[in-house]
Amino acid sequence: MSIRTSLRILADENIGARVVEALRSAGYDVVSVKEQFPGIRDTDVLRIAHEEQRLIITQDKDFGELAVRLGLPASSGVLLIRIDRGLPHDDAERIVAVVRSRADWSGHFSVVDDERIRMRPLPRKSL
Repeated sequence: MSIRTSLRILADENIGARVVEALRSAGYDVVSVKEQFPGIRDTDVLRIAHEEQRLIITQDKDFGELAVRLGLPASSGVLLIRIDRGLPHDDAERIVAVVRSRADWSGHFSVVDDERIRMRPLPRKSL
């Protein structure tokens, strides 16, 4: 039985179905770009996340450029996954554990690798 959490997630197109399902099973409200908006631009992913107050989970480093350097809004945060790839099931469990590990994703560009989590505040702008 899953417990509903208040964190809402937008899984970018490069986040696999196993990760999306694991997050949903853990009680997160997850919208998958691959399922609902395949092929949309990164700026549209940011816009949707901003409008729906969702944390973006991605493996695309371009979100750092868009959200931090160009100042496009990501008010609920961006979580960039840079972990070594293991078995798909292990990856899903690791990503769920990372998401559960903190409650302060909102307003940050966060990079997760095998060693640590680095967080940088995002600009507070609207589209």
